Amino acid sequence: QVQLVESGGGLVQAEGSLRLSCAASGRTFSSYAMGWFRQAPGKEREFVAAISWSGGNTYYTASAKGRFTVSRDNARNTVYLQMISLKPEDTAVYYCAAKYSTYSTYLPHMEYEYDYWGQGTQVTVSS
Repeated sequence: QVQLVESGGGLVQAEGSLRLSCAASGRTFSSYAMGWFRQAPGKEREFVAAISWSGGNTYYTASAKGRFTVSRDNARNTVYLQMISLKPEDTAVYYCAAKYSTYSTYLPHMEYEYDYWGQGTQVTVSS
């Protein structure tokens, strides 16, 4: 069982930056690939970024590439999403998710692939 708690969301102006954190419980955090998703009002939840268990591999959706960076600290059981050059269309609830996997090349990007989810943190970007 893994429990995930996101933090770091808030209100920011366009072109600003935020760093989201996702703290995981449990002793096997390093055995999980981690992902970030987001859900904007009236839209379906969508994939943003994923990182392998070791942190050695990452994968981003096109809209996040170049602006968002996913990283992890296995010693702190935490995964991060650094976001820069934020746009109003980045406004959404951001969720982290965990998928048990020790394959370094496995970077899940579909909701059904993940085993555990956090409760989400709101990010609002004003124009």
